[in-house]
Formats: sequence, C-alpha cells, structure tokens
Amino acid sequence: MMCITQHLDRKTKIMIALAQNTSITADTSMKILVIEDETKTVNYLRQGLTEQGYQVDTASNGLDGLHLATEGEYDAIILDIMLPGLDGISILKSIRPSVSTPVLMLTAKDALNSRLEGFRAGADDYLIKPFSFLELLARLQVITRRTRTKEESHIYIGDLHIDLLSRRAFRGKRRLDLTAKEFALLEVLAKRRGQIVSKTVITELVWDICFDTNTNVVEATVKRLRSKLETDDEPKLLHTIRGMGYILELRK
Repeated sequence: MMCITQHLDRKTKIMIALAQNTSITADTSMKILVIEDETKTVNYLRQGLTEQGYQVDTASNGLDGLHLATEGEYDAIILDIMLPGLDGISILKSIRPSVSTPVLMLTAKDALNSRLEGFRAGADDYLIKPFSFLELLARLQVITRRTRTKEESHIYIGDLHIDLLSRRAFRGKRRLDLTAKEFALLEVLAKRRGQIVSKTVITELVWDICFDTNTNVVEATVKRLRSKLETDDEPKLLHTIRGMGYILELRK
C-alpha cells in the first residue's frame, strides 16, 4: 500500500483525520476518471475508490485520457503529469476551455515550479507520490464538494444548461420556453441526473402535495417538457423507465 514518507503539514493532517473519523458514503452516481500509466497505481486507486462507492473509468495514456475527459461526464478527474502520448499538463490545457470538472493532479515531482504550472493550467489540487489513499480521498471530497456547491446555481447535462438563479434553460443556444411547473420538473430531474426519479417523488417536489400517482398530471407535464427539451435532431435527454419513473441523462 502507498503511504506518505514525508512529514505532513497541519492542514493535511486535519483532512486525513476528518476522512478517518467520518462515515464516508460516496454518492454512487459519482464517476471518477483516473488517467495514470502505472498499472500498480491504477489498480490501487480503482480498488480503493470502488470500495468507497465511486464509479471509476481509467485511461493509461494521454490520448485516451483526453478523449474520455472531453467526451465523458465525470465528477472529478485524477490526472498524472507524466503520461505516454500526451502529458497531464497538455491534457489539462486542452480540456479547460470547455470542461469544468475538478482535477486532482498526481506527480512524482516535489518542485514548486511543477505545482505552479499545474495550477496555472487549471488544476484544482495537487498530490505528490507516494501518497496516502486517505489523503487522496479527503482531497477528492473537498474539490467535488466545491463543484457541487457551484452546481446549485448552474447545471450542465450535455448541451443543456440550466440557470437556477434566473430560472432559465437552454439547449445549446436555443432557449427553452418553459412554464413554472415545467421548469420545476426539469430542476428536480437535473439535480438527480443519472438517477431514476419516481412519480411519487416528482409530485411531492414539484406540486408540494401528495396525490394519486395514477393521475396523468405527471405524464402530461413530462410530455410537454420533453417536446420543448428535445427536437428531432437533438440527443435525447429525458427517458421514461417503465414502471419506475423518469431519468435525465445523456446516453451515448
């Protein structure tokens, strides 16, 4: 198992203590991309993160990592600096104009210039090898928490952008003309993207009442929302799961 060989600063000790003393239950919808070419490190991270409840994708070279980071939807990216094909700094510079996913960089270099270069390229945090998994987990929790706080006002799913403060939604440059209830329904589904939301939950959150879910008010509102959300040439986002509810996600 990897461990820290250097002395830890006070901030790091506090982070690890919190991770050790907190019952960690990861949101099973959270996906982590690990871009790392060392097989031992990849296996170590995959096992540890999976045991914590995360979904994990991996790439062993820079080009595959760039493709996944650009095309996939992840809650965080763990990115090594030294990679075959394309280095981590180059990947970060390539994705930052369009991808806001938090990035935790891994490096064997303990040089200040190396860390500064990563931060200037858009890294959210840094971890020097060899490292403790508890420290990695604590840092991962911090950077994902920051992002989820930001997502309280803006949510992105594919080319769908929902501005919760101004109560507006867009597909690309097209503004969606939604009623108050249609926007409320979209907000409920978007905040739970990738998860099946039942009609019972929808009626309580959108209408703030409990009524017979056999009524067609939910189906009618979903139908109207879908007609405004999706045109014939746009990828489908709102899916019906028969007998269970609805799910908002971009499917490949």
